[in-house]
Amino acid sequence: MTILKSFNSIKIGLASPEQVKKWSHGEVKKPETINYRTLRPEKDGLFCERIFGPVKDWECSCGKYKRIRYKGVICDRCGVEVTKSITRRERMGHIKLASPVSHVWYFKAIPSPLSLLLDISPRNLEKILYYAPDRRREQLFEVIEKDNTDLEKGDIILEAEYRIHKKYNGNFNAEPVYNINKVKIFSHKIGDVISEEEDQDLQKIFGKIFYQKELLFPANKEEESDEGEAEKEEVEEGIKEIKEEEVESKEAQYRITKINGLISETNLKRLEEEKNLSLRAKLATQNIEESCYIVIHPGSTPYKRGEIILEIEKLLLSNYDPEFKAGIGAEAIKELLKELTLDKLTLELREELKKTTGQKTKKIIKRLQIVEAFRKSNCKPEWMVLEIIPVIPPDLRPMVQLEGGRFATSDLNDLYRRVINRNNRLKRLLELGAPEIIIKNEKRMLQEAVDALIDNGRRGRAVLGTGNRPLKSLSDMLKGKKGRFRQNLLGKRVDYSGRSVIVAGPNLKFYQCGLPKKMALELFKPYVMRELVAKDLAHNIKTAKKIVEKGKPEVWSILKDIVEDHPVLLNRAPTLHRLGIQAFKPVLVEGNAIQIHPLVCSAFNADFDGDQMAVHVPLSPEAQAEAEILMLSSNNILSPANGLPIALPSQDIILGCYYLTMRESEQKGEGKIFGNFDEAIRAYEDGFIDLHAKIKCKIHNSLKSTTAGRIIFNEIFPDGMDFINLTITKKSLEKIISFVYRKYGKEITVDILDKIKKLGFNFATSSGISIGIVDLEIPSQKDEILEVAEKEVDKIQEQYNYGLIMDDEREQKIVNAWTQAANDVVDAILKNLDKFNPLYIMADSGARGSKRQIGQLAGMRGLMADPSGKIIEFPIRSNFRDGLSV
Repeated sequence: MTILKSFNSIKIGLASPEQVKKWSHGEVKKPETINYRTLRPEKDGLFCERIFGPVKDWECSCGKYKRIRYKGVICDRCGVEVTKSITRRERMGHIKLASPVSHVWYFKAIPSPLSLLLDISPRNLEKILYYAPDRRREQLFEVIEKDNTDLEKGDIILEAEYRIHKKYNGNFNAEPVYNINKVKIFSHKIGDVISEEEDQDLQKIFGKIFYQKELLFPANKEEESDEGEAEKEEVEEGIKEIKEEEVESKEAQYRITKINGLISETNLKRLEEEKNLSLRAKLATQNIEESCYIVIHPGSTPYKRGEIILEIEKLLLSNYDPEFKAGIGAEAIKELLKELTLDKLTLELREELKKTTGQKTKKIIKRLQIVEAFRKSNCKPEWMVLEIIPVIPPDLRPMVQLEGGRFATSDLNDLYRRVINRNNRLKRLLELGAPEIIIKNEKRMLQEAVDALIDNGRRGRAVLGTGNRPLKSLSDMLKGKKGRFRQNLLGKRVDYSGRSVIVAGPNLKFYQCGLPKKMALELFKPYVMRELVAKDLAHNIKTAKKIVEKGKPEVWSILKDIVEDHPVLLNRAPTLHRLGIQAFKPVLVEGNAIQIHPLVCSAFNADFDGDQMAVHVPLSPEAQAEAEILMLSSNNILSPANGLPIALPSQDIILGCYYLTMRESEQKGEGKIFGNFDEAIRAYEDGFIDLHAKIKCKIHNSLKSTTAGRIIFNEIFPDGMDFINLTITKKSLEKIISFVYRKYGKEITVDILDKIKKLGFNFATSSGISIGIVDLEIPSQKDEILEVAEKEVDKIQEQYNYGLIMDDEREQKIVNAWTQAANDVVDAILKNLDKFNPLYIMADSGARGSKRQIGQLAGMRGLMADPSGKIIEFPIRSNFRDGLSV
């Protein structure tokens, strides 16, 4: 077998029976897999060594030939070629089918290529392929003139039979039958006894088909009636019921068994004239259900090629016209496909396309596309009907022995076994000359087995295995996320990559990431080994590998030099936008966790609660350049969604900046005046003024009231930028970053972000902010606010009781009253809180939480919603500090 080491594309197409035979190394005739005593593959079975190759390298099945010196020898005893066992992954077999079957992909696809090529509806095509009956409602006729047919005068026939007999027998005639079942003109009922004379009179009026009768007492006991010889018991029972005067009569006696209500057209007209009646008779019809056939050669019949007919029509037409041919099953479809001339059909469709418009045009275009596709691919349409099925190599559908002696096998083996079993049974029935109904059923079952093998569940119910699990067919092995294409061919397993938990790296630069030493050494091992050989620290690659595995000191110094100029890519799943993968300059760190800069978390949507990230090493110079220029984190600080900065400080950093820029009265050094920033910062560092003390400093040639903290904060910004003299919150920080990016560009913004991060963390730490239960101060006004709200609610309820307001209005007013009460409690809490209260600082700065949450902690929980989303009228008055009552 030719092994392709590289290819540009892969195409799935139809294979001819000859091509399948070329692939195959032998026919699989038996459904057996392995012998459970010897554990060797069965001969001619699904794992046969003669077909697929030996189980052991360079050893035949019987053991006569062993070792490589017998390479290529075919054993005269067991027929197995002496070769490598890997051939069991390459060699294919085949199954020769006793009856052709259609390929389910080409029948069940939307649109169906088979259906379009033959111009047959998919529904009718399915009936033909699966030997399904056709249901039809046919008008009934009564034979008047039988001519050369096997029918008798008065016989009831179907309209289809009438048309065929009439075409081939000029003198044959029949007339429509009507149904007058519900009229009162027929005086007899079921069970009535009539004489032979009465029977003849009724037949003159109503005809033979209006009712059915049975002979009770013949005119001559030795004679047989038209209905056949009555059984002794029935005759005796009938005689008992007949009156004495009737028994004495020599005339035959009949009992009416059924009233059909059917009457011929001639009898109907005569009846209406004689009785002077206008009978509302309906044309008689009958539902029939018979096997349907497809016309292959119409001959001189009025039917067209590819038309669906009933079995009775097929039998009659075959008798009348020897050239007529109709078939059923995949054999008939194959014959029709063989007769297609694609070039001629293309010309016909193009001509037809010029003449038609509207919906019909779409169908012709679809047909033309299919025909052109077959012409360009050099595939023949009849290849869509399979006569030979390829069997894939056994190592691609393995059978593995488990503990305890049981075997686990691929689902494909079960599906192949079903096909072989049914195929062998069909061969045996054909040899025995079984009845046609049994043969048809077996052919249908073979078609279904092949369908399940190719694409289980595509048509009808899927074949189930153990535990009611659908068996995986050949199509299932290819399609979907776990299929051969997406899982193996497209789902790459990347070398030079790793994965680990992420932690914050507060000391990293914006473009840096912390890479664990062990991980970095594994990722950059080839580079390190190359440098060891280049610096004569190792004689060859093998020695260099041993030095790297031992982790000698010189390895780490070389690794440090390598990673300095080699960017790596970090990726956090799910990668929902392009910032999900960014490049960083690695910094070697201790431990096993990857460190990332806190400000890139928002781009990755990462946090540090156990998130993992993958690291990849770009190898080629082009990939490294792309990573450094386009993908470096410092070059991706804007959101692709809205163009605003995405690398924004959060939580601890905001808290630190807020604390740094707060201003408070009566602090140490309040009122002092400084000539420049350096003087003020020196005074703070020496302890002469407090961080939040109100001081005055010369800023841009004017004296401004500020604090030492705000001066420290402004020191990080470029010269010439306006002095920011306010308490920094989350929103103001976002505005500052956006302004800096617009005015000073990317590089300065990244530098300022790093400085803000450092300032924020430092002062968040030095502030010593933490939460204790004493920080939650319950306002004294709470009870008073709740009492006012209760009175308001009582007033609203009273208005409702008097009918002054509707129920919806009452509910809304009560909700508004309690919402206002909750807001008043929050306002009371915030009014009583000190500006340096940790909860107030967190909420006011925007670092974490909100004023409403402070209200729930120290005020009242407030109104809640039920599972349907409707607000409950009764609020929770307690808070989390005191605890909620049951």
